[in-house]
Formats: sequence, C-alpha cells, structure tokens
Amino acid sequence: MRARRVFFYVQHLLGIGHLARASRIASALAARGFEVTVVTGGSPVPGFPGNDVKHVALPPVLAGDKGFSGLADSEGNPVSDAFKDGRRDLLIEAYLACDPDIVIFEAFPFGRRQMRFELMPLLEVIEKQNSRPLVAASLRDILQERTKPGRAEETLDVVMAHFDLVLVHGDPAFARLEETYPYAAEIADKIAYTGLVAGPAPVAPSETFDVLVSAGGGAVGKELIGAALQAASLLPRALQWCLVTGPNLPQQDYDAFAAAAPGNVRLFRFRKDFASLLSGTRLSVSQAGYNTVCDIIRAGCGSLLIPFVAGGETEQSTRAERLEKLGLAGVLPEAEVTPVRLARDVEAMLAKPKPNIPPLDLDGAMKTAEILERRVAL
Repeated sequence: MRARRVFFYVQHLLGIGHLARASRIASALAARGFEVTVVTGGSPVPGFPGNDVKHVALPPVLAGDKGFSGLADSEGNPVSDAFKDGRRDLLIEAYLACDPDIVIFEAFPFGRRQMRFELMPLLEVIEKQNSRPLVAASLRDILQERTKPGRAEETLDVVMAHFDLVLVHGDPAFARLEETYPYAAEIADKIAYTGLVAGPAPVAPSETFDVLVSAGGGAVGKELIGAALQAASLLPRALQWCLVTGPNLPQQDYDAFAAAAPGNVRLFRFRKDFASLLSGTRLSVSQAGYNTVCDIIRAGCGSLLIPFVAGGETEQSTRAERLEKLGLAGVLPEAEVTPVRLARDVEAMLAKPKPNIPPLDLDGAMKTAEILERRVAL
C-alpha cells in the first residue's frame, strides 16, 4: 500500500510565521509516514520547509506594504494578470502531479484572500476529481478581525462548499474560534482543535542572556531593533542583550546596527537555536506572533510583547492582551516604543518573578497529524 500523500499550500507575505508553523506540521506528518509536498509562494527562507518533505516553490509574491495592500513580485513590482495566471497554472500542475489524499490550505479561506486568483481555481479542480481528497484549512487560534462587510459570510460560503475540516491550531482553554470568527457555530462539525503548534522542548542553551530581543522575519522589525540598541545603553552595562533581527532586515540596516552595538549587545540575523536561547534568557522582547509566543510559553521565560498593528492588524494585540491578563507577559503598544520607554519597561519586567505558565496544550503539530491520519482511515 502506498503512503498517504499530503499537498500543503502555504503563502507567507510579510513575516515567516505562517511558513514556520506549516513546516512544523508538515514534518510531523512526514514523521507519521505521510508523503508530504509543501507548496510555498513567498520569498525563500533557509531551513523552511524541512528536508523531510518535498518542496515546490512558486514564483514568489510579497505583501505590497505593511498593511498587506496589494501583491508585489520579488523585485517589488505589482504583480500582473499574466504573472497570476502563470502561478495558478503551476499550482494546479503541482497538485495533479502530487495526486494527494489530503489537501491543506494554510489560512485560506479565513485569511490569504489575496490569493483567491489561484486558490479558487484549484478548489474547482479538486471538486472535479473522481477520487476527491480530504480538504482542510489550517488556522492559527486567533483570527484577524474583518471590518469589511460580507467577508465573514464569504468565508463561510467557501468552507461550506469546499472544506471537510477546519484545523484550529490552539488550545480552546486559551482561545476559541468563535471569539474571532462569528460563524463558527455554523461549521462546528468541521472544527478540530489541535493544540498550539509549538516546537519541541528546547535543549539547554549554549549561552545565556538577560534580554533577548527578536523581530520575527525582520521585514517590519527595524524600529524595534533600533530602539533596543539605544535602550541597552540606558540600562546597566552588566545586562547582556541578544538582538535577533530576522533574515528579511535589509543588509544596510543590519550593518548600521552592528556598527552601533555596544559591548554588552550581540547582534544576529537568525539563530537556529532561538527556542533554546529563550529557555536561558530572563526576558524576551518581541512582537506577539503565534510562533514566537509558542516558543516563549514553551521556554517559560518572562516576556514583553509589542503587538504588530500596521494595516489594522488585530490578531497580535488580542493574543498579547490575553497573555497579559494571565500574568504571562507585559504589553508595550507599538506606537509607544521609544528607547526610554523600552528601557523602563524592560527594567520593570526584569524585576518581576518568573511567570507561572498554565498547562496549555503545545503538541499541535503531532496532534494535527494524528487527526488527519484518523480522518483518511475512515
């Protein structure tokens, strides 16, 4: 009997969080014997997806700006209709070559609406298959609030017409889908909570720091890194800082930061052992993205969260506020980040005891694989 095949579509536009979470899930599926093809549509990120899966890279598209307004190609030019048609054809070709038992759409149709030009045609092809695969949506636990009328209803229509399963990668004790999606009750029979997709328990860190500042993928982290460099000079030099800029920070900005870093600050583009570093740090300073927060919870360190809010984004603010109410984090609004304010908040957070982390389910990658394994065995 051949291995079950999974076709996993993921499109990252600005940061790398969607790709990192999908890669963890894909690796868990591969570990359970699935043959996984991951189709990516964003800029290449070293190490993602892993070597344990097949990888099809579509011509990359990026967010046109921080507010996710429009799509741009790798050169920053608006994508043309011809470009979109070419991507659509490549995606459908990859799907037909895979001939999967399961198709997973990361975020869509609850997010990634910009990609309808290729995803709706793919869904139409899937529906015409004689042996139709299981179709699943892969969602983080807290969704972006939709302010435009009709968007939530449009999502509901697509789910009802095309999707068999909605995988919510969260612990319902922390966040439930109906809290950020108004029609969750209508699709309750399709929803399965997997737990948070966190990485494995980290090994002991190779080095320790007092403050670990991270900017996710780096595309929107320039201001935070700059403020952190100056904040470090306002606090005692005995404090050891680690600043991880993210791979997408422009090289000229990285070089300028590196030249300005004082002796108690070490600067890196990327750390493969980031989760391990968290377990040995006193305080994490970061945005409130899903994957970073999962790593912080797993490590059990203190955290100061600066939610990303450009373009009307609400998901990170919602997550940060919930963690603050649980006593697991401090929150610093993005608009209020200055070197002086950051230094003050870091000093205050370092004076607090280590947080008492509640027993949240962090094994979402493997539980996702188990859920899908049961579904295709029916």
